[in-house]
Amino acid sequence: MTQKARIRLSGINPAHLDELCSQIKSIAERTGIYISGPIPLPTKRLVVPCRKSPDGGGTATWDHWEMRVHKRLIDMEADERALRQLMRIQVPKDINIEIVLHS
Repeated sequence: MTQKARIRLSGINPAHLDELCSQIKSIAERTGIYISGPIPLPTKRLVVPCRKSPDGGGTATWDHWEMRVHKRLIDMEADERALRQLMRIQVPKDINIEIVLHS
């Protein structure tokens, strides 16, 4: 029975996420291992409403600030050579990467 690696990527820039997914796919193709994904997960919207006027006077007008968190999921075989190459990828600061091994 082979081990599987589940890679969970999350970030606020979908272009950076897709670029990182393509790098992971190219590593899998070069090493010849099975890969499933990237599977796009639902986007989480974080909305923060705040008053426009700082002192509370005037009409009650609000600003709505929003941040969207995009997520991708990739399953691949846990090959030692592929995981070693995966650790060398330059990950942008705004992307969170989580690798979990399953048996």
